[in-house]
Amino acid sequence: MTDPRIRVLIADDEELIREALVALLERESDMEVVAIAADGRQAVDRALAHRPDVAVLDLQMPVVDGVGVVAELSRQLPGCAGVILTGHGRPHLLRRALTSGARGFLAKGAPSTALADVVRRVHEGHRYVDPILAADALTAAPSPLTSREAEVLATAREDRPIREVARAMFLSPGTVRNYLATITQKLEAGSRAEAYRIARENGWI
Repeated sequence: MTDPRIRVLIADDEELIREALVALLERESDMEVVAIAADGRQAVDRALAHRPDVAVLDLQMPVVDGVGVVAELSRQLPGCAGVILTGHGRPHLLRRALTSGARGFLAKGAPSTALADVVRRVHEGHRYVDPILAADALTAAPSPLTSREAEVLATAREDRPIREVARAMFLSPGTVRNYLATITQKLEAGSRAEAYRIARENGWI
């Protein structure tokens, strides 16, 4: 007779959180945690070995992040529904998660019963986006950078030499410096490294 329980994989790089999530889902009579993982690569390997119905994944993990795991499982194990857990709802993260094939996007601070409900929903073929995360994403400020400025900053990163950036973009070093000065001013940053960090955190590059 086939076991009707939902088979779940849990992946988080923090052991205490992994243990808490396992304990939470193991209390549910219709669920079974079949594998746990401490990083994204391990999550993919163990998912392929244990073939869970649902993978509950921390967004930020070593080696491969949660979105990367979902994208890989979408190709190799399409029957496994991915649920991303995160502490924030930045628009680019939400877009990346849903584009990768994630079926659920849930805040880490959600009520303890919410995760089990989301696991059931995605297992049934539905999608779920935490309303608080969705609201955060919808109300986030648009990028103050032009597409060209974003391209320059993405190429320059925190500390790539100006001449190297100029060669890569077929620009003069002076033009690159002007772009970076404008970008730093627009983002109210104290340095190029800080501007890069701000832009990355907000999903503008």
